[in-house]
Amino acid sequence: MYVPKRVLFEEKALSYELGAELYKSFKEKGVVTHILKGNRVSGIPGDSPQSLYSEGKSTLVVRVRKKGEFQTCKPSAHYQLPLVSGCAGKCEYCYLNTRFGNKPYITVYANIDEILEETKKYIEERKPQVTIFEGAATSDPIPLEEYTGMLAKTIEFIGKEEYAKFRFVTKFDTIDSLLGLNHNGKTTIRFSINTERVIKTYEHGTVDLYKRIEASKKIISNGYNLGFIIGPVILYEGWKKEYLFMLHELRKILKGYESEKIHFEVISHRFTTAAKNKIIEIFPKTTLPMVEEERKFKYGQFGYGKYLYKQEELNEMKEFFQNNISSLFPSSEVDYII
Repeated sequence: MYVPKRVLFEEKALSYELGAELYKSFKEKGVVTHILKGNRVSGIPGDSPQSLYSEGKSTLVVRVRKKGEFQTCKPSAHYQLPLVSGCAGKCEYCYLNTRFGNKPYITVYANIDEILEETKKYIEERKPQVTIFEGAATSDPIPLEEYTGMLAKTIEFIGKEEYAKFRFVTKFDTIDSLLGLNHNGKTTIRFSINTERVIKTYEHGTVDLYKRIEASKKIISNGYNLGFIIGPVILYEGWKKEYLFMLHELRKILKGYESEKIHFEVISHRFTTAAKNKIIEIFPKTTLPMVEEERKFKYGQFGYGKYLYKQEELNEMKEFFQNNISSLFPSSEVDYII
């Protein structure tokens, strides 16, 4: 369970039901609360990159989202649905390490009803085409759901919309509050999974592989669409043996559901120069494989370059996952392997 050290409130957020509830709840729990003067976030301590990072992750900010366009979210969805920004996890490889500055605090938006009203407008503009919304483009919303109930509200909202779908991904297992909702098959819940070695070494502050898989079983048995992101795939010595073991464990726990149409996304490890520098600053003892000479350099769609595994390694990885996923989950759909 995520418990912040401090919760900072934009003053306007207190005029919304969710903001007022959060203020009262955290006060009663004895969590340090503070009302911000204006929009500037202040009061997060730290005197080193490591302590600034840690204190930022321990800080929750409750804001009001200003009206504005939803960000696009290609290729997996049409738009980001801005419920939460930031993540309670402390994964060493995470691209968000370069997105949220030295103090990567977590933000929730108190004006959920207004956000869903905006969502409705996007649905209306595109119908009769179905509009897909991503709820975890820059976050993992599950650790905050116990406090906010935002996912449950969104799931039931989307469930009533003929021309909309919703999806999000998590590395956590506190999903019981989402069971029994009227989702009407409109929501896909994905779990990010990896080998036990990768999770223990690099995915700090998250739950283990088995808790994620057990949570996924609850999700699919509750009628949700289920998906898995396998990534970042790290090609260390013995990677095939350990990823195959992970897939077999997944099939074993999901026994009875292995013939369902489960979606898989497989993403190889990659990094940018900026990400590498930031990671080393925060995690100076990291063992992430980030030797540029061992990779190939490629410009991405946003104009900056990434270091990927070499093509022969990627081809081997693609063949491995395509063959084994198809064999173990014959009705599954591999959306992409990159």
